[in-house]
Amino acid sequence: MAISRSDYDGLLIVDKPAGMTSHDVVNAVRKLFHTKRVGHTGTLDPDATGVLVLCLGQATRLAEYLSAARKHYVTEARFGIETDTQDASGQITTTHDAAQLTEAEVEAVLPRFRGTILQIPPMVSALHHQGKRLYELAREGVTVEREARQIHIVSLELTAFIQAEHPLATLEVTCSTGTYIRTLVADIGAALGVGGMMQTLRRTWVGASEATAFTLSEAYTLDALRARAQAGTLGEALMPIVSALRDWPQVALSVEALARLRNGQYLALAEWKGPDRGDEEPVAVLDDAGQFCAVGRIAEGRLYPVKVLTSS
Repeated sequence: MAISRSDYDGLLIVDKPAGMTSHDVVNAVRKLFHTKRVGHTGTLDPDATGVLVLCLGQATRLAEYLSAARKHYVTEARFGIETDTQDASGQITTTHDAAQLTEAEVEAVLPRFRGTILQIPPMVSALHHQGKRLYELAREGVTVEREARQIHIVSLELTAFIQAEHPLATLEVTCSTGTYIRTLVADIGAALGVGGMMQTLRRTWVGASEATAFTLSEAYTLDALRARAQAGTLGEALMPIVSALRDWPQVALSVEALARLRNGQYLALAEWKGPDRGDEEPVAVLDDAGQFCAVGRIAEGRLYPVKVLTSS
């Protein structure tokens, strides 16, 4: 289960610009760092901006854990206009005069979208249907039935409202992975009876909570990364691998205990010190120098290796 070491191992927080896909950003970072081992942990649409967490080198093995984190967005919702993509990049399909819509009316419908709800993914999503991604079918003019999926809206707040023929509302959303903000906006517009589309979207943090999340304050623009490459300080932009699991309990092992774990052996809980964890819950395993070495899991009172990084 050990994985090979690359020249760069760690996390890179990028402030994704509009007009690029997440994969475009990954390709740009691959060129800057001269490595193929770069992956992102949650797609942003081309028109969206904000926090994109990238994993380099050995950190790519931890992408699945980061992808499951909560996301926080600031979005502008334009009411009275519907498009075929549920955002401003699509073709307008319906318009309504929504000049009478008030801030209070928007506030009144928001509670029904908080908590655990069902959401039908948009046709422009990257989900698969019979071997094709939905957005590929959408480009061909094909629409297929999609099953509603359960998502969780942790918080949903109206922070600004401009009354007009097509009112503009600013919403802040904290949500589970798998949430489509464009669809949330369209569904709110439908609940208001005037329709709606997502005009802008910016992701401001990613993590289990805002207190420990990756934020815009830690993010680099691509221009800033290019400047660092020119100055020879690109590696300083990387966060250590252990940062990927900073919401987890971090358990330090002795050299001897870590060697056993690296060899695929389990450890009795008495052999390490750390907070109690339920069966199957992951823990971050560190060496005695505080460097991240492995993902472990607890089952039946034992610590087992799940993913082990190669030693330096």
